[in-house]
Amino acid sequence: MLTSMTGFGRGEAAGGGKKFTVELKAVNHRYCEIVLRLPRNMVSLEERARRQIQTAVRRGRVDGYISLEDAAEQSPLVKVDKGLAGSYYKAMKELQAELALPGEVSPTWLFGMPGVLVTEEPATDVEEWWPFVQQALTAAVDGLMSMRRAEGARLQVDLLERLARIEELTRQIEARSPQVVKEYHTRLKQRLAEWLAGGPLDEARLATEAALFAERSNINEEVVRLYSHLAQMRNFLAAEEAVGRKLDFLLQEMNREINTIASKAGDLEIGRAVVEVKSELEKIREQVQNIE
Repeated sequence: MLTSMTGFGRGEAAGGGKKFTVELKAVNHRYCEIVLRLPRNMVSLEERARRQIQTAVRRGRVDGYISLEDAAEQSPLVKVDKGLAGSYYKAMKELQAELALPGEVSPTWLFGMPGVLVTEEPATDVEEWWPFVQQALTAAVDGLMSMRRAEGARLQVDLLERLARIEELTRQIEARSPQVVKEYHTRLKQRLAEWLAGGPLDEARLATEAALFAERSNINEEVVRLYSHLAQMRNFLAAEEAVGRKLDFLLQEMNREINTIASKAGDLEIGRAVVEVKSELEKIREQVQNIE
C-alpha cells in the first residue's frame, strides 16, 4: 500500500493539571526530517517525541507543534520570608526606641514591606508530563498516517491506470515493429538496386548499411525491458515499504528505453506512441515525488 508524504494529524491529552496539544504537518522531502517546536520548559522531552514520530514516518518533512495550557485552576503558593520580616521588625523597634515613637509594629505593615510575602508557581516535574504528551503524540501520528495512507491509496489508483495505458501503448509499438522492419528492408533493397545499376557494388558500403539496418530495426530488447519495468513498478506499488526512490529510479530507466525505441524505429506511428508514453511517464514522475 502506497503512503503519501503529505498529511496532517492532531492529538490532545490532559493530565497533571495541564492540557497538551500536538499538531503534525508533513510535506514532501527527499529524506526524513522532523522539526519540533515546543515550550521551553518541555525541551527535555523533544528527543523522545522525535523518536516516536520516526517510528511511523520514514520519508518527508514533519513540522510538529506541542503546546500546553492549564486544564484547571491552580492557585500560586504564598511564602513568608521570616528572616526578612524579622529584620524589618527589629529595625522598626530600634527606630521607635531611638526616636521615642509610640505604637506597635503591626503585621499589616510587615506584610506590606517588599519581599516579605512571595508568590511561587506550583513545582512541576516535566517527567510526569511525558505519558500525556505521548498520548497526544500517538493520536497525532495516527491521524497523520491515516491521511497519508488515504492519499497514497488515491495515488496508487491513478498510477496503476497510467501504467495500464503505457502497457497498451507498448503493445502498439510491439505490434508495429515488424512492419517497420519490413519497410526498412524494402528501402534497403531499393538502395541496393540503385547501387547495382550504377556499377560495381561497394562491399564496404553494403556491410555498413546492413549493420545499420540490424541496429535500427530491432527494438525487441527495449520492448522486453519496458514490460519488465512495468511489472516491477506494479510490484513496488503493492509493497508495504517506502518505495518512492525505487519508483523514481524505474521511471528513469523507462524513459531511457522509450527514447531508444524512438531513435531506433524512426517511424511516425511509433513516434506518436512514444510521445504519449513520455507524457504518461512525466505525469507519473510528478506523482511519485509525493510518495514516501
